Amino acid sequence: MFEKEVYQNRRSRLREEVGHGLLLFIGNNECGMNYADNTYPFRQDSTFLYFFGIDRPGLTALVDVDEGKEMIFGDDPTMDDIVWMGAQPTLRARGERVGIDRAAPARDLKTHVANARARGRVIHYLPPYRADHYLFLCELLGMPPAAASLPFIRAVVNQRNYKSPAEIEQIEQAVDISADMHLAAMRLLRPGMKESEIAAAVTAVALRDGGQLAFPVIATINGQTLHNHHHHNVTRDGQLFLLDAGAENAMHYAGDLSSTFPVGTRFTEPQKVIYNIALAAHRAAVAALRPGIPFKEVHFAAAAAIVDGMKEIGLMHGETAAAVQAGAHALFFPCGTGHMMGLDVHDMENLGEEWVGYDGEPKSTLFGLKSLRLARVLEPGFVFTIEPGIYFIPELIDRWRSEKRFQEYIHYDRIAPYMHVGGVRNEEDYLVTTDGKRRLGKYIPTTVEEVEQLRGGA
Repeated sequence: MFEKEVYQNRRSRLREEVGHGLLLFIGNNECGMNYADNTYPFRQDSTFLYFFGIDRPGLTALVDVDEGKEMIFGDDPTMDDIVWMGAQPTLRARGERVGIDRAAPARDLKTHVANARARGRVIHYLPPYRADHYLFLCELLGMPPAAASLPFIRAVVNQRNYKSPAEIEQIEQAVDISADMHLAAMRLLRPGMKESEIAAAVTAVALRDGGQLAFPVIATINGQTLHNHHHHNVTRDGQLFLLDAGAENAMHYAGDLSSTFPVGTRFTEPQKVIYNIALAAHRAAVAALRPGIPFKEVHFAAAAAIVDGMKEIGLMHGETAAAVQAGAHALFFPCGTGHMMGLDVHDMENLGEEWVGYDGEPKSTLFGLKSLRLARVLEPGFVFTIEPGIYFIPELIDRWRSEKRFQEYIHYDRIAPYMHVGGVRNEEDYLVTTDGKRRLGKYIPTTVEEVEQLRGGA
């Protein structure tokens, strides 16, 4: 938890930007896995954490913009709670820790909201992303909730997108832990091991440092499946292993890194060729980073590097800029180059990518480009991932070939020798500074030579 003044200042800025009405903050509750008392690990709503810092279930809050009042609603621990979970601070004590001196039982929230609505006051709320949030709003408002408050969404995004020095310190701590997860995997993996063994090892690193996983681990020999959370395969020499894993630190800030390395000690020649093209795309994206550049241009720089590399090895042909503009590169690079990151690994995705990553501008519907989560002009304080990759997806290649798509750019008959590569991605986390950019966290080996040396092939 940050100092009390941090949360007070955040709420004060929020009141000023929204301008009028009541701001309703819905905290998360415990959620049962298979029955009520056997719960998933509790994770507080990130916007609630950002403005109130209280990491416990069963809370809501109201901020009265017009009258400058703030109140926390929840129930103090019962004796049964204390027996099962130990002594806990009262709700008032928790509120005072973040600069709020008004606390009330959870049941009182409905009366406060009903009174405000009877006076014709506006109740602002954010988009519900859990079923219980939606049902809670239905009961609280006496009807299905209408559209969430756009002024509230924009005001939250306009604060949370810009990371303070204290937040950057927390994010960097999470990235350091994430780097340790990847280094542990790169040192541990041997042919014959199961993917699940690597997933377990990196999870242990995240938990060891007092945090959690920022997202389910991707640890796979099938890197062409972008979100592959299955870990049942046995690895063998000659395969590539793709690890996408990140830690959430004790303050719930996220790290998000990816690495790709051989199951054995060395890359095969086709793997090395594709890996180096992906690395060139990564470096092209990083080189483009600076304040004032639209992230969409960073994405196009990575895409152009992939097209150039594929042309060099004979998989693509034609004019690079035209191929990127048409979307032909998406056969090998069907996703985006990066996304915002902070208290959420995809920061504020529940508030809408069109506001977080696009500043209200419409998203493209073009295959590949429609998956770009960040396109807006970069500003100091933004933290995001850089993660271009190359993927050989059999089903996608077969479909485009059968449809004769982009034959003016793609040599389909030359792809087969590279199909065993699967997928390649390196991912790092970056901060935009006033004069450029800074990579966050520990360095993970990325060149072929560095990776093979760590894998014992040097």
